[in-house]
This record gives sequence, C-alpha cells and structure tokens, in this order.
Amino acid sequence: MDKKSFEKIVEEGIKMIPQEFLNKMNNIVIVVENNPTVEQIKKIKMRKDQVLFGLYEGIPKTKRVAYGQVIPDKITIFKNQIESVSKVEEKIKEIVKDTVWHEIGHHFGMTEEQIRAAEKKKKERKK
Repeated sequence: MDKKSFEKIVEEGIKMIPQEFLNKMNNIVIVVENNPTVEQIKKIKMRKDQVLFGLYEGIPKTKRVAYGQVIPDKITIFKNQIESVSKVEEKIKEIVKDTVWHEIGHHFGMTEEQIRAAEKKKKERKK
C-alpha cells in the first residue's frame, strides 16, 4: 500500500475516536512513518522480536504542570510494522484504529497496563 493510502486509513482511525476525546486533545500531532528510528527503539528498550505499531512521545496530560511553549506531543504510526503483520486492508484498518486509540490513551496519561486492561474489557464487551 502506498503511503498516501495508509495515511488516509490513519485519518479514518482518528475520526473513529469519540469527539469528547478529540476535543480534549491539544498540542499533539499524529504522523505516519515507515519504521521506528534507532533512537525510538532504544528509548523504549524494544526487543528484536517485538513489532512496534505506534509510539507516543510527549508529556501526558496528567503530567502537564506550568505547561507552555513546548513542542507538540507526537504519535507516530509505523506503516511497515503494521503491514508486516497483515497485507489485508480490513485488518490493517483494524490495527491502525486500535493503535491510534492505544497511543491516545498514553496522551491522556494511561500506563501500558491500564491501556491493555481497557483493551481487554473492550474485546470482552464485543463477545
């Protein structure tokens, strides 16, 4: 899939976020990159057997004190990493949507454990 088509899928994933959350997001940019950089991999201490779909870099809303004149937080969605798991467009859309939700959770101050618990609850409700 070309990058422009993938970016459109990311935009669709963002639009699926409830408006109440989108309204509370500020000073944040969501970008698409092919792969994580060496620095990003080192920062999160990623193992070689892991696949990174997305990454939040910034100051979570829960830790913003005297917050001003700072560069925007950044959520990066990694195209090649997602496509390494599936080439099926519907599956890619699902992964992107879940990844956008996941990284926005970090923006709102949720830990990895809290996000995974919320994701588990969400899947159980769908059953």
